[in-house]
Amino acid sequence: MPQDNRLREVWLLLATLLVAIAGLIYELIAATVSSYLLGDSVRQFSFVIGVFLSAMGLGAWVSRFVADPVRGFIWAQVALGVIGGFLAPVLFFSYAVTDTVGGPLYGALIAIGALSGMEIPLIARVLETVGARRFRFENVLTVDYIGALVASLAFPLFVIPNLGLMSASLSFGVLNLAVALLSLWIFRDRALRAQWVACGLALVAAVVALVQAERLVSVADQALFEDDVILTEQTAYQKISVTRFRDRTRLYLDHSLQFDSYDEYRYHEALVHPAMSIAERHANVLILGGGDGMATREVLRHDGVEHITLVDLDPRMTALFRDHAELAALNAHVLSDPRVSIVNSDAWRFAEQSQATFDVVILDLPDPKNIALSKLYSREFYSLLIERLASGGALVTQSGSPTYAPEAFWSIVATWGEVRNPALPDDTLTTLPYHVYVPSFGDWGFTLVTPLPHRARPLSLPEGLKFLTEATWSAARSFPPDAARRPVQSNTLQTHALVEYYLTGWDRWFE
Repeated sequence: MPQDNRLREVWLLLATLLVAIAGLIYELIAATVSSYLLGDSVRQFSFVIGVFLSAMGLGAWVSRFVADPVRGFIWAQVALGVIGGFLAPVLFFSYAVTDTVGGPLYGALIAIGALSGMEIPLIARVLETVGARRFRFENVLTVDYIGALVASLAFPLFVIPNLGLMSASLSFGVLNLAVALLSLWIFRDRALRAQWVACGLALVAAVVALVQAERLVSVADQALFEDDVILTEQTAYQKISVTRFRDRTRLYLDHSLQFDSYDEYRYHEALVHPAMSIAERHANVLILGGGDGMATREVLRHDGVEHITLVDLDPRMTALFRDHAELAALNAHVLSDPRVSIVNSDAWRFAEQSQATFDVVILDLPDPKNIALSKLYSREFYSLLIERLASGGALVTQSGSPTYAPEAFWSIVATWGEVRNPALPDDTLTTLPYHVYVPSFGDWGFTLVTPLPHRARPLSLPEGLKFLTEATWSAARSFPPDAARRPVQSNTLQTHALVEYYLTGWDRWFE
């Protein structure tokens, strides 16, 4: 009997570690899915953490009413295996079918948090009943916190890059059920037949779902997107999805549309060619973002381009649009051009570390929907970047929609207006806002920045453009009253006013 109790003591401490890892993984999955589907990762992570911790407190309080701690712990593991294991599949299918995720998300989160909160008090009670030598409650908490550390490190470094959200959710559901199964065997003298049956059925269901995880991902993606999904990958940085309808290809990053092959030329011609035309030279060009190669394609239409540095955070993104035959064809295979150097790095880090000077700088970055992206639209980042621009050069950034989120658009313009001019320290930078209509996105805006004032003259446009002409360029610089300049705050690392402007503007139209 003492030997059995020693085995039980060791197992319970190991189980504490395992269930702590699983519990935090579920929390991170919930926060990640909600930020993918609902946007604003800071807000979503904040809500999820708050609800989860509150539910844990509720679970810890409820645990006192569990008469048999062994049976209670086993039931908790079975329930966590089912609810946590199927968390990601339920959330994605709920969003695909009903276009909402809030109810299932927070309902599951409260249940998972409450069940997780019950675990430590129940384990502590079981340890006392088996006569654990020198039992101390803080030992259980120490193991629990170590499990949390393991989960927090493993989630971004291993779990998401290798498993993806769907398989990760199901894998840790299987882990909880395996803990339940081993606990049933170790405490078989106190286990109920119903628990064996429930655990067995749940484990079979979770394993089958895990084996079919790739199919589940495909089914969920087909339900989420209107077109056929031809490629979907979860990388360490984002989920890449490519869809097709007939000869029409669309790219989504974290379920947000990045381009539609039917009209992407409008966006990319408007982004690239005004800056290329206004710059005194364009031998050396820097592109931040734009891992799909479309902006690079437009830059290489100009004579005199000697070198392009393309900086994109996700190496898988640039690899796909360089090596995948169908995707590379969309950018005319420019990412294999010897004049193009691909740097897979954070844009801020590149701006800090690079000593190069560029004739043209093109910012083809994702929208500033959260603080992580907003920092790349901040005065501090712009101040770093302008030092990399030649005095006679030109810089352009996509700036969102002046119709859907006008405050956000004009905040970007205002932010550039506060950046020190390295060429003329007593003057501000010259900013030129403009906008065009892109059917996939609606009215879309850009901000052109130069250290030196530029005289009004016709654009020097390459041949073969489908959209941009001198007439469309003239119209692009005129704003109707409902999208006109307005008083707004600039965007800084301290305020991040841009995020609120962006979210409020888009919510006003689409919530």
